[in-house]
Amino acid sequence: MADTPVSGSCFCGAVRFEILPPTLFCGHCHCGMCRKAHAAPFVTWFGVPYAQLRVTAGEDRLVRRKSSDHGRRTFCRECGSQLFCESTNHPDYIDITLASMEAPIDRKPEAHWYVDDRAPWTVLDDGLPRFGGPTGQEPR
Repeated sequence: MADTPVSGSCFCGAVRFEILPPTLFCGHCHCGMCRKAHAAPFVTWFGVPYAQLRVTAGEDRLVRRKSSDHGRRTFCRECGSQLFCESTNHPDYIDITLASMEAPIDRKPEAHWYVDDRAPWTVLDDGLPRFGGPTGQEPR
């Protein structure tokens, strides 16, 4: 699987991309920015080094928006699908929404991050490790 690209796209299909495994991680983020940006209780992200991501169509339809002092999010101008998140906190890799992938990647979600910020109506009963605190990375 490590030599086989996995395709992804936005909701309308205007933006298409592929990643080349192996991925670095995969997990659910409960931070307030992710919840608001995606209108969802959490967002499942995975990461790959920039060299393992290739936009194959619709580069001109991508909009990049600064979302914090350290990050920016990229979405499709046509349908609004959130696709990527970049951060100066981790300049060597890019976060990609798992839901935008068209086939399984090389791993399943492994943890919950920023659980202290989660929506109060979200129930976590999947047994995955939980992290929170100011960094979102401290064991809970």
